[in-house]
Amino acid sequence: MALNKLRAFHLLKGEAAEQKALKYLQQQGLKLITQNYRCKYGELDLIMQDQTALVIVEVRYRKNQQFGGALESINRSKQARIIAAAQHYLINHKTNAPIRFDVIAMTENNPLNWIKNAFQLN
Repeated sequence: MALNKLRAFHLLKGEAAEQKALKYLQQQGLKLITQNYRCKYGELDLIMQDQTALVIVEVRYRKNQQFGGALESINRSKQARIIAAAQHYLINHKTNAPIRFDVIAMTENNPLNWIKNAFQLN
């Protein structure tokens, strides 16, 4: 517990949101492949399998909507970083599976919002 005191509160909230999203997606039948895949292009929060599809899941948490909601925070630039990191993953982990980019958006007082096919690989 002492280590948690050293971590920023927003990081702890983000990790809790990822765990909540992971649990929810597993209840929906998705299987975790890896979590927090990091490379020079960025980080992929969750990489999961949904039947035959490889699903890259971006988890976004916002305390409130004051500065834009969780979903609005995934702009073109963020999408490009996610896609670049996904391409890095795919180069290093060969697969013929179709790829899907999903978003889990959450705010403190609203339920989890799962958006399938939130954006496309260009």
